[in-house]
Amino acid sequence: MVSSLDGMIAKKDNSVSWFETSDYYEQGMAAQDTEQFLTAIDCYVMGSRTYEHALELSKSYGWVYGDKPTIVVTHRNLPIDRPNIELYSGDLNKLVNERLKPNYRNVWLAGGAILAKDFIGLKLADEIRLSILPIILGDGTLFFDHIGQEQLLHLKDATAYKSGMVELLYEIRK
Repeated sequence: MVSSLDGMIAKKDNSVSWFETSDYYEQGMAAQDTEQFLTAIDCYVMGSRTYEHALELSKSYGWVYGDKPTIVVTHRNLPIDRPNIELYSGDLNKLVNERLKPNYRNVWLAGGAILAKDFIGLKLADEIRLSILPIILGDGTLFFDHIGQEQLLHLKDATAYKSGMVELLYEIRK
Protein backbone atom coordinates (compact mmCIF):
# COMPACT_ATOMS: atom_id res chain seq x y z
CA MET A 1 0.00 0.00 0.00
CA VAL A 2 1.20 3.51 -0.74
CA SER A 3 0.46 6.03 1.99
CA SER A 4 1.12 9.61 2.96
CA LEU A 5 2.91 10.18 6.27
CA ASP A 6 -0.46 10.81 7.93
CA GLY A 7 -1.78 7.42 6.76
CA MET A 8 -3.90 8.46 3.78
CA ILE A 9 -3.98 6.11 0.80
CA ALA A 10 -6.15 8.30 -1.40
CA LYS A 11 -7.23 11.90 -1.69
CA LYS A 12 -10.95 12.54 -1.56
CA ASP A 13 -10.93 13.00 -5.35
CA ASN A 14 -8.83 9.80 -5.83
CA SER A 15 -6.13 11.70 -7.71
CA VAL A 16 -2.68 10.14 -7.71
CA SER A 17 -0.62 13.24 -8.48
CA TRP A 18 0.74 13.11 -4.93
CA PHE A 19 2.55 9.85 -5.80
CA GLU A 20 5.15 11.94 -7.65
CA THR A 21 7.67 13.49 -5.30
CA SER A 22 10.32 16.10 -5.88
CA ASP A 23 12.02 15.25 -2.61
CA TYR A 24 15.59 14.00 -2.63
CA TYR A 25 17.16 11.97 0.16
CA GLU A 26 20.93 11.79 -0.36
CA GLN A 27 21.47 8.58 1.65
CA GLY A 28 18.55 6.75 0.06
CA MET A 29 18.75 3.84 -2.31
CA ALA A 30 18.08 4.15 -6.03
CA ALA A 31 14.53 3.36 -7.09
CA GLN A 32 13.45 -0.25 -6.80
CA ASP A 33 13.41 -2.29 -10.00
CA THR A 34 9.65 -2.35 -10.46
CA GLU A 35 9.72 -4.89 -13.30
CA GLN A 36 11.65 -7.40 -11.22
CA PHE A 37 9.34 -6.88 -8.24
CA LEU A 38 6.18 -7.31 -10.35
CA THR A 39 7.39 -10.55 -11.95
CA ALA A 40 7.33 -12.19 -8.49
CA ILE A 41 3.58 -11.59 -8.16
CA ASP A 42 1.42 -14.52 -9.32
CA CYS A 43 -2.04 -13.05 -8.76
CA TYR A 44 -3.69 -9.79 -7.71
CA VAL A 45 -6.72 -9.42 -5.45
CA MET A 46 -8.49 -6.08 -5.15
CA GLY A 47 -11.72 -4.54 -3.99
CA SER A 48 -14.31 -3.11 -6.34
CA ARG A 49 -13.48 0.55 -5.75
CA THR A 50 -9.78 -0.08 -6.34
CA TYR A 51 -10.68 -1.95 -9.53
CA GLU A 52 -12.90 0.88 -10.75
CA HIS A 53 -10.15 3.39 -9.99
CA ALA A 54 -7.57 1.21 -11.79
CA LEU A 55 -9.88 1.02 -14.82
CA GLU A 56 -10.16 4.80 -14.86
CA LEU A 57 -6.38 5.24 -14.52
CA SER A 58 -5.78 2.67 -17.26
CA LYS A 59 -7.26 5.12 -19.76
CA SER A 60 -4.23 7.38 -19.19
CA TYR A 61 -1.52 5.04 -17.90
CA GLY A 62 -2.47 1.61 -19.21
CA TRP A 63 -3.46 -1.43 -17.16
CA VAL A 64 -0.64 -1.66 -14.61
CA TYR A 65 -1.45 -5.24 -13.52
CA GLY A 66 -0.53 -6.76 -16.87
CA ASP A 67 -1.98 -10.13 -17.76
CA LYS A 68 -1.59 -11.69 -14.31
CA PRO A 69 -4.77 -13.23 -12.88
CA THR A 70 -6.73 -10.51 -11.07
CA ILE A 71 -9.60 -11.30 -8.72
CA VAL A 72 -11.96 -8.44 -7.89
CA VAL A 73 -13.87 -8.97 -4.64
CA THR A 74 -17.32 -7.45 -5.10
CA HIS A 75 -21.05 -8.01 -4.84
CA ARG A 76 -21.64 -5.82 -7.87
CA ASN A 77 -21.64 -6.69 -11.54
CA LEU A 78 -18.66 -4.70 -12.86
CA PRO A 79 -17.37 -4.43 -16.42
CA ILE A 80 -14.62 -6.87 -17.36
CA ASP A 81 -12.58 -6.09 -20.43
CA ARG A 82 -9.66 -8.48 -19.94
CA PRO A 83 -9.68 -12.30 -19.89
CA ASN A 84 -7.46 -12.43 -16.78
CA ILE A 85 -9.96 -10.54 -14.58
CA GLU A 86 -12.51 -12.42 -12.51
CA LEU A 87 -15.19 -11.16 -10.12
CA TYR A 88 -15.56 -12.96 -6.78
CA SER A 89 -18.38 -12.65 -4.30
CA GLY A 90 -18.22 -14.89 -1.28
CA ASP A 91 -16.34 -16.02 1.77
CA LEU A 92 -12.77 -14.68 1.92
CA ASN A 93 -11.51 -17.73 3.84
CA LYS A 94 -12.76 -19.94 1.04
CA LEU A 95 -11.17 -17.69 -1.59
CA VAL A 96 -7.78 -17.83 0.12
CA ASN A 97 -7.73 -21.47 1.22
CA GLU A 98 -9.46 -23.12 -1.75
CA ARG A 99 -8.51 -20.88 -4.68
CA LEU A 100 -5.43 -18.81 -3.91
CA LYS A 101 -3.17 -21.00 -1.74
CA PRO A 102 -3.37 -24.09 -4.01
CA ASN A 103 -2.67 -22.10 -7.18
CA TYR A 104 -0.41 -19.16 -6.33
CA ARG A 105 2.78 -18.57 -4.36
CA ASN A 106 2.75 -14.77 -4.16
CA VAL A 107 -0.67 -13.11 -4.07
CA TRP A 108 -0.69 -9.32 -3.89
CA LEU A 109 -3.64 -7.60 -2.24
CA ALA A 110 -3.67 -4.42 -4.33
CA GLY A 111 -6.31 -2.57 -2.33
CA GLY A 112 -8.23 -1.02 -0.89
CA ALA A 113 -8.43 -0.23 2.77
CA ILE A 114 -11.68 -2.10 3.48
CA LEU A 115 -10.48 -5.32 1.84
CA ALA A 116 -7.07 -5.07 3.56
CA LYS A 117 -8.83 -4.60 6.90
CA ASP A 118 -10.95 -7.71 6.21
CA PHE A 119 -7.91 -9.82 5.26
CA ILE A 120 -5.99 -8.68 8.35
CA GLY A 121 -8.98 -9.21 10.64
CA LEU A 122 -9.55 -12.73 9.32
CA LYS A 123 -5.80 -13.54 9.63
CA LEU A 124 -5.55 -14.14 5.88
CA ALA A 125 -2.67 -11.74 5.21
CA ASP A 126 0.95 -12.69 5.83
CA GLU A 127 2.69 -9.34 5.33
CA ILE A 128 2.06 -5.63 5.11
CA ARG A 129 4.27 -3.70 2.71
CA LEU A 130 3.74 0.01 3.31
CA SER A 131 5.43 2.64 1.17
CA ILE A 132 5.25 6.04 2.87
CA LEU A 133 5.65 9.05 0.63
CA PRO A 134 7.05 12.37 1.90
CA ILE A 135 3.75 14.23 2.05
CA ILE A 136 0.99 14.95 4.56
CA LEU A 137 -2.37 14.99 2.78
CA GLY A 138 -4.44 16.08 5.76
CA ASP A 139 -7.63 14.46 4.47
CA GLY A 140 -8.70 11.45 2.42
CA THR A 141 -9.01 7.71 2.90
CA LEU A 142 -7.11 6.23 5.84
CA PHE A 143 -5.37 2.89 5.37
CA PHE A 144 -6.00 1.65 8.91
CA ASP A 145 -9.31 3.31 9.71
CA HIS A 146 -10.89 1.59 12.74
CA ILE A 147 -9.28 -1.78 12.14
CA GLY A 148 -10.90 -2.85 15.41
CA GLN A 149 -8.19 -5.10 16.82
CA GLU A 150 -4.63 -5.04 18.02
CA GLN A 151 -2.26 -6.77 15.63
CA LEU A 152 1.35 -7.65 16.45
CA LEU A 153 3.83 -7.15 13.63
CA HIS A 154 7.48 -8.04 13.05
CA LEU A 155 9.61 -5.64 11.02
CA LYS A 156 11.27 -7.69 8.25
CA ASP A 157 12.77 -4.84 6.26
CA ALA A 158 12.94 -1.06 5.97
CA THR A 159 14.31 0.80 2.97
CA ALA A 160 14.70 4.52 2.36
CA TYR A 161 14.83 5.62 -1.27
CA LYS A 162 16.36 8.68 -2.90
CA SER A 163 12.82 9.90 -3.71
CA GLY A 164 12.17 10.30 0.04
CA MET A 165 9.85 7.28 0.08
CA VAL A 166 10.34 4.82 2.94
CA GLU A 167 9.20 1.25 2.47
CA LEU A 168 8.36 -0.83 5.53
CA LEU A 169 7.82 -4.58 5.31
CA TYR A 170 6.09 -6.18 8.27
CA GLU A 171 5.27 -9.82 8.91
CA ILE A 172 1.86 -10.22 10.50
CA ARG A 173 2.16 -12.27 13.67
CA LYS A 174 -0.48 -14.97 13.83
